[in-house]
Amino acid sequence: MIESKTKGVGRRAMIAGAAAGIATATTGAQAGAKSGDSRKAYAIVGCGSRSRMFQEALWGPHKDHGRLVAMCDTNPGRMAYVATRAVKAGAPAPAAYAPGDFSRMVRETKPDTVIVTTPDAYHVDYIIQALNAGLNVITEKPMTTDAVKAQAILDAVKRTGGKVRVSFNYRYSPFRSQLKEILMSGAIGDVLSVDFHWLLNTVHGADYFRRWHSNKSISGGLMVHKATHHFDLVNWWLSDMPATVSATGKRHFYTPDMARRLGLTGPHERCHTCPEKAACTFHLDLAADAGLKALYLDNEQFDGYFRDRCVFRPDISIEDTMNVIVGYEGGATLSYSLNAFNAWEGYHVAFNGTKGRLEHFLNEQATTAGSGAAQSEAERGGIRLIPLRGAAQDIPLRTGAGSHGGGDDVMLADIFDPDAPADPLLRTADERGGAASILIGVAANRCFETGQPVRIDSLVTGLGRPAYPLMPGHDLPVPMPARA
Repeated sequence: MIESKTKGVGRRAMIAGAAAGIATATTGAQAGAKSGDSRKAYAIVGCGSRSRMFQEALWGPHKDHGRLVAMCDTNPGRMAYVATRAVKAGAPAPAAYAPGDFSRMVRETKPDTVIVTTPDAYHVDYIIQALNAGLNVITEKPMTTDAVKAQAILDAVKRTGGKVRVSFNYRYSPFRSQLKEILMSGAIGDVLSVDFHWLLNTVHGADYFRRWHSNKSISGGLMVHKATHHFDLVNWWLSDMPATVSATGKRHFYTPDMARRLGLTGPHERCHTCPEKAACTFHLDLAADAGLKALYLDNEQFDGYFRDRCVFRPDISIEDTMNVIVGYEGGATLSYSLNAFNAWEGYHVAFNGTKGRLEHFLNEQATTAGSGAAQSEAERGGIRLIPLRGAAQDIPLRTGAGSHGGGDDVMLADIFDPDAPADPLLRTADERGGAASILIGVAANRCFETGQPVRIDSLVTGLGRPAYPLMPGHDLPVPMPARA
């Protein structure tokens, strides 16, 4: 993963260190240049935890559809780790490049598509470079972190005619697709309001406060990095575009004062060297997890990035408690909350329509990013359909296996398999969907600062409507409900 400015080490120094340290073989580039291979060629920028999903797809279930020919990162140790894992998987090691050599990487390895999995604020750099080179792009969510960067991407797509795909795996989770199908069917009529409350527990939620995500200039805060998933779901569930945003946010749990209220003398710099690690249940032992050790602890020497910084330290700039109201162009209203210190992990969402109410809840088991375990597996959930003045109906929850409730595997097949069937739910997201989701979070961040509502159309120009499935209209006849 391309890390930005971290403890005592600037991005320029990290790039220089990477350029000096890269000595991985050119065999990957040579393998990528073999003639007669009809598979699509991919290059990946950023070799942190989120890149694993794409690597393993191309080395495993989709090795007949694509090949990973190159990788680009500031940290040569992490690239060496990726090369080792590729060989163990029976694939050629991808050729390694420093970020300053992006153009040379494209020229030498000739990828068809660039996959961007860097820290969020740097997505824009590689999306635009790839588009300018005539390549298509797959980018991790969020597409970017602020309105200026979003505008630059929208303009680059229009200028180049290239394609950007944002990997919103939440759309592909079976139960979230199931909700979309029910809403499309008109079972509750047209949706007038949505209540959506997301809870992060003190394992998963706390982890955002250890990493680069705790720096809002890099991640956009949880309103952008995390909530982009949730805002995209609502945009897609409703097939509608956000128009206005009002929000409040604060950080009251992950603070130095809370460390002292918990009986610690800290906060301290990081878990690895913490003098109170035995007393702190928020302690993360990087050395105890093979995946975290190999990705981060073993490679600190190259860039000085600490994956286990104290969650209570004073320099955190993101919120842990957020409430948002979104008005949609079609007239629906979203009431949303996100809290990062809860007793359980999961969410409640309810759609209030002209013919009834659709409710869905999910308890999740979340893990520490980079540990190698499946992320956000569904533990328990349900769907309930309640007609106006009618009996409630419990609908069996459609489930799937694997990370993110089974959504990852379905999405990866949709991305890499050229014979993937047509999708009536239109779960593929482009730069328009990517912008529509992050701009709600960008507007919310502005609300935190000013206390004033924000119009989405004041943030960017030329944002077209994404391809969304048709939904019940707001002008259709509504059957008279039964007498009370």
